[in-house]
Amino acid sequence: MKPYVKQDPWSIIEEGFDPQKQEISESLFSIGNGHTGQRANFEETYSGSSLQGSYMAGVYYPDKTRVGWWKNGYPEYFAKVLNATNWIGLKLIIDGTELDLAKVEVTDFRRELNMKEGFLKRTFTAKLSPEKRVHIKAVRFVSMARKEIGALSYELTPEGFSGQLELESYLDGDIKNTDANYDEKFWDPVNQSVNGMRASVTVKTKKLDFHYCTVKETEIHQNGSYTPIESTPVLRDKYAGVRADIALKDGEATTIYKYTAHVTNRDHAKEALQAKAEQALEAALQAGFKQLQKEQAEAWETKWLDSDIVIEGDTAAQQGIRFNIFQLNQTYTGEDARLNIGPKGFTGEKYGGSTYWDTEAYCLPFYLATADSRIARNLLVYRWNQLGKAKENAAKLGFTKGALYPMVTMNGEESHNEWEITFEEIHRNGAIAYAVYQYTDYTGDTSYIEEAGIEVLVEISRFWEDRVLYNKRRGAYMMLGVTGPNEYENNVNNNWYTNRIAAWTLSCTLDTLTAWKEKQPELFTTWQKQLGITDDELTKWGDIRSNMYEPYDEETGVFLQQDGFLDKELMAVSELEEKHLPLNQNWSWDRILRSCFIKQADVLQGLHFLNHEYDDETKRRNFDFYEPMTVHESSLSPCVHAVLACELGYEAKAYDMYLRTARLDLDNYNNDTEDGCHITSMAGTWMAVVQGFGGMRVRNGELHLNPVLPENWDGYSFKIVFGGARLLIRVAKSGITVINETNQSVELSVNGSRITASANQEVKSG
Repeated sequence: MKPYVKQDPWSIIEEGFDPQKQEISESLFSIGNGHTGQRANFEETYSGSSLQGSYMAGVYYPDKTRVGWWKNGYPEYFAKVLNATNWIGLKLIIDGTELDLAKVEVTDFRRELNMKEGFLKRTFTAKLSPEKRVHIKAVRFVSMARKEIGALSYELTPEGFSGQLELESYLDGDIKNTDANYDEKFWDPVNQSVNGMRASVTVKTKKLDFHYCTVKETEIHQNGSYTPIESTPVLRDKYAGVRADIALKDGEATTIYKYTAHVTNRDHAKEALQAKAEQALEAALQAGFKQLQKEQAEAWETKWLDSDIVIEGDTAAQQGIRFNIFQLNQTYTGEDARLNIGPKGFTGEKYGGSTYWDTEAYCLPFYLATADSRIARNLLVYRWNQLGKAKENAAKLGFTKGALYPMVTMNGEESHNEWEITFEEIHRNGAIAYAVYQYTDYTGDTSYIEEAGIEVLVEISRFWEDRVLYNKRRGAYMMLGVTGPNEYENNVNNNWYTNRIAAWTLSCTLDTLTAWKEKQPELFTTWQKQLGITDDELTKWGDIRSNMYEPYDEETGVFLQQDGFLDKELMAVSELEEKHLPLNQNWSWDRILRSCFIKQADVLQGLHFLNHEYDDETKRRNFDFYEPMTVHESSLSPCVHAVLACELGYEAKAYDMYLRTARLDLDNYNNDTEDGCHITSMAGTWMAVVQGFGGMRVRNGELHLNPVLPENWDGYSFKIVFGGARLLIRVAKSGITVINETNQSVELSVNGSRITASANQEVKSG
């Protein structure tokens, strides 16, 4: 699709209204605060194509799995993040004509997502008749400062007439998910009420007993002052609104303010929900819209202080990275260890809103480097809390010990509805283990290992022990019947990445146990007793680690993606006619599986994770072999390739891959942005800049930087929180500058030279 958002360093801007792009815009202009999210649906009635979406973090529904056949061990349900009560709704009838952008003539339409201050603004003029026009200015946000509050301002100014506005300001809980497997509605009514201009709706899920209470207050201001209005209640199951008649004067603005509080029984007792919502709402009303918006701007200023990336001389690249960082920060704040990161965040329903391995493989580095360590730690705690369910998942598949973390989950149970992924894509276990290692190495915080991480590593290692098969003929351990990261290959034997990450996990677990046995033998003994670790078990893990089969071709010098990969007809994507792409929209699944084409980084994923274990020539041979066959039809693919391309000196390729991942949604590369933005891929965009162009690595607790400056850029800078310090790294044609913005001194390596960034000082290098 041709890009239609204007390029701007701090805003996403759409000028002119095109109904064909409305659902894409609803995704792009979404807002959230880690607790609540809202797609960019219109406040007023819209009868055109739209995907209405209001979401509450942690509230989900176990929708019935819909498959053509059933297999033993198959997930019982597909978890869905729920489309919740519509809190923004305004029905506006002006002199008998309902304001509906699908039915009235619209001019001067402009929609802006202000990423610097965290609000959505929309302006337009509606022509109601040849003589009557009304100018609209709507602003809304969900508060970063008050997580349970959402607020909007909706200003109407008549031109060429004075008339009557019939207003209905409402809350509508009678909604459903677009992706409901059987078109079922997931909410039941609890109560709804109206008191003056205040309305409330409480609904509960048909399963799991989530209660969700929304309370709103509507205020009318004219000539800049509060105007008391008589209203009539509108009540039905799961719906509460207030109806009022308001006089409009030619050229004078009437502003509707709507303040809303959203609370659930995840945070409060069911019987206290109404009172808690009223309490939060009253505090917001006392503050007022301008103060709430000021708080919002201040909260976002703090976010940007830690996580902003500045790119000079390339507005498209600058807008792309800020959009990605903005979405990451409004999707996950790390305040609640019960929450995680869904691939669509608060921008849509696809993938159910569940947790994937994306969190550990792509998102963790962003939160490690841009926030207090407790934020990243909570992502690990989330998995530890679900370790019991991971053990159950392994048992359901017939394993006698160990834990298999789910491919997709809300509560730790597997809830993915494609068997070849649910059963076979077991490499996700390695990403969980890698996250434990990465967190500890980056932060130096060993408390997580002591309290929880070691149990996660041990149980994952036990799974690998049970999953491998010893092949006597080859004298090696193998894994048969797996799906690697490349989902365009199913049910293969000895996927290199899966075998390699399993062996690495065993090595990591053994090394950790050995280290702690030496420095804290008492704690090691406690672990042995609590976890039932035996010497025979440790010996077995060491044997598997040393004798894991890792397919390799001597002639080409590359790791084989799986057994038999070289038996395929090998060809580059560039040899395909354009009409074949994307493959997943033009080829049968049978044809895809038989081809050599790769959906996303597979072997290269391993070289990215275990970067320090392979020399540049090994990485180059594998990159040169596999990248030309990669179609990048996963949103998670370009970022890994960008990082490796930078390391190998392929700067043009790195820039192309970066721009593709940075503007994946803004330019709708995959023709699927209407379903929601690719939030976890956005974390990969950050990796492409900081780990790719910035060359940032942490090895054995030491920070290394090896920056390169893309030809298209005049310079760039990024922030890293490391060792208690916040560092600003500036890369320019004249050299590299490291500025320590804190009182904590830190040592690091820049292009191989050790430097000290003293407290509140800057150091130039090269």
